[in-house]
Amino acid sequence: MPITEQQLLQVLPKARTVAGIFLPALNRAMLRWKVDSRLRAAAFLAQIGHESGQLRVLVENLNYSADALVRTWPSRFTDQNAAAYARQPEKIANRVYGGRMGNGPESSGDGWRYRGRGLIQLTGRDNYRAAGAALGLPLEDKPELLEQAEHAAQSAAWWWAKHGLNELADAGRIQDIGSIINTGKPGRVPHGAAERKALYDIAVRVLA
Repeated sequence: MPITEQQLLQVLPKARTVAGIFLPALNRAMLRWKVDSRLRAAAFLAQIGHESGQLRVLVENLNYSADALVRTWPSRFTDQNAAAYARQPEKIANRVYGGRMGNGPESSGDGWRYRGRGLIQLTGRDNYRAAGAALGLPLEDKPELLEQAEHAAQSAAWWWAKHGLNELADAGRIQDIGSIINTGKPGRVPHGAAERKALYDIAVRVLA
């Protein structure tokens, strides 16, 4: 079920300046990855809307203060070391993403290279490699391709389908969808849960 620009803007009103660019890309991606019912489309639009600041942010913002680093990643930062990383996005990315998700150690620069991008904030070398294979794109070599509307939409819908989120949308498990996207596991309360649910409720009405 293709969505219209009017519907997209009713759900994501802050996307007004980019809606015309993203609409065809979203419809192609949703068709390809079977985001093809009202509940699936509503859940998808709500989640990518939250993750991307309503289609306006395609690269993760890692400009954290020292206090925010300790709160957000208590296993990575302490009151003693956070100040050395504060307000340094590249250094922060390498610290928090280094040595996991297929990335090399902090010193490799992979954390920054494969930081969150696209409409669902695809993160980590493993995800870039898998998405590239699925979409026929050299994402490992050119991660910045995910900053283009077409690839941002396709990578989001691919990740969505790969993680079974169409089926969770069918079952109305909206918080679990947000948890899987935000934390990697169902059952946890995701960051921005209230906004995710509010956008979903709007989308369900708009797409009726």
